[in-house]
Amino acid sequence: MIREWKRIFSIPNFYVILLIIPPLIFFFYGLIYQNQYARNLPMALWDEDQSNLSRQLTDMMEHSENIKFTQTVFSEDELQRLIREGKVFGAVHFPESLESDVKKGHLTNITLFTNGAFIVPAKLIYKDAAGVIIKAGLAVVLEKSQRLGMPSAMAKTLIQPIKLNTTTLYNPDFNYQLYLAPGLITVGLQMALIVAGVLILNLEFSHKTIDDLLAISSSSSQIIIGKTLAHLCIAWILYVLIALVVFPVFDLGKPATDFNFFIVYTLLSIACIGIGIMLSAIFSNLLFVTDLALFFTSPAFVFSGFTFPRWAMPWYDQVYADIMPYTHFLDAFIKTYYMELPLQYATPEIVSLLLFAGVTFPVAIVVFQIRINRYRKSLPVQL
Repeated sequence: MIREWKRIFSIPNFYVILLIIPPLIFFFYGLIYQNQYARNLPMALWDEDQSNLSRQLTDMMEHSENIKFTQTVFSEDELQRLIREGKVFGAVHFPESLESDVKKGHLTNITLFTNGAFIVPAKLIYKDAAGVIIKAGLAVVLEKSQRLGMPSAMAKTLIQPIKLNTTTLYNPDFNYQLYLAPGLITVGLQMALIVAGVLILNLEFSHKTIDDLLAISSSSSQIIIGKTLAHLCIAWILYVLIALVVFPVFDLGKPATDFNFFIVYTLLSIACIGIGIMLSAIFSNLLFVTDLALFFTSPAFVFSGFTFPRWAMPWYDQVYADIMPYTHFLDAFIKTYYMELPLQYATPEIVSLLLFAGVTFPVAIVVFQIRINRYRKSLPVQL
């Protein structure tokens, strides 16, 4: 273990991957979402009515969190051009006879244009615009009912007999930084640990230091356990950086969840190191095994279900997601960090992460012992 520690701090392949790149990535991800919220999204206004009602609706939308009218247009072609150019995320069209149709009791249509290529802004714009228009429609009906002599309380009950109360849990303000930064930081950690892991054994041969290693021990189990402990210590250093530096700096810290986070984080680290060491034991070509590790880890964020539910993916994608430790870590992380649930709720995910260790390390020990035996037989006989 001590020997591996020295190698980590002296070989660029290790200290760049484990000690230089991860902190940079951690702070980089935090800074990307430092504004935390998507607010005041630029919108275009196409008002053919130019009435008191259309101006009132415009003002109500302007006072919402997500809509900010920055452009005025006079045709559909003009507003679509602004959307294509990326100058606005959407537009609202008030038809020419809006106010007169409302006063006559005729049905009228307000058109909301959104750019579906940007899913989140489109949904935020729709939420605010729909809320304003629904509220305005109810207000018109209420005013008419009251003019006909209906008591206000009865009119309100008839207009909206069922009222919807919404409660958003765990990230009620839709804070991008709180939602995305922890997930991106931990998926970057998985990549760093696995890529470093595939170098652990193969660098001994490529750097011609295998004889020095075998002089300490020729037991693959002792070698792998010692190296694993050294890399696990590095992972714990990165945990301290994440939990005690990065999270507090970006106001992401939840001290009550630190212990549970540490447990699932440690299991993720062991699983990643195990996968890396197993690949390093099986494949002797350093370039190939590094490419394999990058290919395996790169899509982890997409397949994990963080941005799209796994149950909606094809079955083969779900299988691919299940063979990545980050997928199971993420489920446990959501429960213990975002929801602040006790560790027992993450039992299935903990078992899955332990299975990674239970499979990868025995395979690595057996295969690497075979490589050691072959290497020692290939050495010239000492007379």
